[in-house]
Amino acid sequence: MSDKVKISCLECGTTNNYPLDAGGKAVRCGRCKAALPVPGQVLEPSASQAAALIQAGGLPLLIDFYSPTCMPCHRMHPIVESLAKRRAGELMVIKVNTDENAELASAFRIQAVPTFVVVRRGTEIDRLSGAMPETDFSLWVASRA
Repeated sequence: MSDKVKISCLECGTTNNYPLDAGGKAVRCGRCKAALPVPGQVLEPSASQAAALIQAGGLPLLIDFYSPTCMPCHRMHPIVESLAKRRAGELMVIKVNTDENAELASAFRIQAVPTFVVVRRGTEIDRLSGAMPETDFSLWVASRA
């Protein structure tokens, strides 16, 4: 039997077991049959996909609210990607461009970027604004997700 990690579906939020030996093959959600994202990726979902993950996702969700013109956001990008890979199967990571998704940013009352929000089943657990060193950021996420 192959090793599996948990991943939430972008379309319906259902938590699925993703086989690590999928070898590039499309893995589909057991509920809605949508293609599942590869674990460990930082995703940029549509507004409806973000809503599904926020409300119904079984895994804790780290939301990175950013702007493409923000230098601290650019500094945090490799740190967020590294964290997503290390925590694959335990946590999902999404990025939300506040310039393109002002409605979602407004719903979370985002006033500065980067802002990181940890959510579990529709409930905000904690938030952090600004750039920080990788170790501090990883410890902050680990204590909340």
